[in-house]
Amino acid sequence: MGQWLVIDLEATTEEGGWPIEHMEIIEIGASLVGSSGHEIDHFQRFVRPLRRPNLTRFCRELTHISQADVDSAQVLNAVWLQFERWIEPHRPRLHGWCSWGDYDRKQLLQDWQRNGLASHLQTLPHVNLKQRFAKERHLARPVGLNAALQLAGIGFSGQQHRALADARNTARLLPLVMGK
Repeated sequence: MGQWLVIDLEATTEEGGWPIEHMEIIEIGASLVGSSGHEIDHFQRFVRPLRRPNLTRFCRELTHISQADVDSAQVLNAVWLQFERWIEPHRPRLHGWCSWGDYDRKQLLQDWQRNGLASHLQTLPHVNLKQRFAKERHLARPVGLNAALQLAGIGFSGQQHRALADARNTARLLPLVMGK
């Protein structure tokens, strides 16, 4: 199976949700895992949103990310350079990256384009683990991360809707889905 990178993003939002083009990344969490699903390394940073710098109350309550967390953070261009430096030594063994659902991939593509950023992730395959899990488990439709963990007999560890915790919990399902 090699090494996989599991990424989860938190973004600006409001109750009822915003269209993705109105959302901005406010937290990046990534867990680099080996074939057994064990974590080799991780990355977590807050990101200061520029277009809508003030988080909605709904967003703060959902993510447990405070206004101070994002106010003191760097903008995406700076944080993404840190991410690329962090992942660089792992690239030779990296088979691809994945996320729970397709939202994170779409948000990254949009924000890379919007900010004129390049990423090595663009050269690697992306796996939608939410779809893969549903197919593997013969589910009528894909389920949320928490429901998938419950189906696998695994309890959620950490704070839900925080990027690194969500990435780590997603990574716990990786061996069940990608091991074959």
